[in-house]
Amino acid sequence: MSARQSAGLLLYRVMDTGAEVLLGHMGGPYWSGRDTAAWSIPKGEHGPEEQPEAAARREFQEELGVPPPEGPWTPLGASRQRGGKTVTVWAVEGDLDPARAVLGTFTMEWPRGSGVLREFPELDRVAWFPLEDAVEPLVTGQRVFLDRLGRCIREDRRQPPSAR
Repeated sequence: MSARQSAGLLLYRVMDTGAEVLLGHMGGPYWSGRDTAAWSIPKGEHGPEEQPEAAARREFQEELGVPPPEGPWTPLGASRQRGGKTVTVWAVEGDLDPARAVLGTFTMEWPRGSGVLREFPELDRVAWFPLEDAVEPLVTGQRVFLDRLGRCIREDRRQPPSAR
């Protein structure tokens, strides 16, 4: 059996005050009372038949209800999560009004063992976070992508405008 794979797209914008990232608070009963380490990059699982880039695009659309912005994707690499899943993430610069997001849903048995199926949002809200303040809310296994994005932004800003 192959290891589980997930792919996502980290939306960011650069403001006068610094870079910000768009994160989603995970929906469902397990996350409802949590804020620390309960936010995620919009992402989802994919099988071997789907390219990771296509999965990242699909998951962004499914979870936020809007297509990802056009523009070059910056690869942020992969990271193996504590549960064994490998997550691959790209960053794209753009803007999104969180109020425009139409959040996707999933169905699960709740309460567990009850036989009752309920629908929950995959993400129950989305918000912009300053890059340096996004560490604590983001799930631990995805924090590496914030560091990588920060390095990419710093490197890009050192380039002359004609080289960007």
